Amino acid sequence: MARADRPRRSTCHARRVSELKNRLHADLTDAMRARDELTTATLRMALTAVTNAEVAGNTAKELSDAEVVGALQREAKKRREAAEAYDGAGRPELAQRERAELAVVEGYLPAAMSDAELEALVAAAVAAVATAGATGPKAMGQVMKALQPQVAGRADGAAVAARVRAALAAD
Repeated sequence: MARADRPRRSTCHARRVSELKNRLHADLTDAMRARDELTTATLRMALTAVTNAEVAGNTAKELSDAEVVGALQREAKKRREAAEAYDGAGRPELAQRERAELAVVEGYLPAAMSDAELEALVAAAVAAVATAGATGPKAMGQVMKALQPQVAGRADGAAVAARVRAALAAD
């Protein structure tokens, strides 16, 4: 089949792309035009993480905004851990770079939950599970299951688990 006889591929994106991914692409273009090296590198890293999440598994798929936020949260966690590791290794300049990248990524994440708000949710979930008859450390799984949808993307899972443990120990 000659090249001229082949059907042309569409170059436009007919698929529905998440709003957050579109915003990442637009901001990457703006950062490149402004010659902002840090933001450009960080957004490229974030978009690579999103793309890797899209092609993970058996079939490629378009991610929803919630799934894109999940990929960005994983990248933010990596930056936090890398900054701590660099601090521990006596490399403050690299730790500073990781924190700067973290600040860029956090600009695309939902606002973090306040301590008071988290405490109120934990207390309500512990009370709800206690009315069902589960108390003490054995109720940890049930409380976390009730809390996860409410705190997803807005609070660190380890911090939530620590608060739940403390609340269950106090009962």
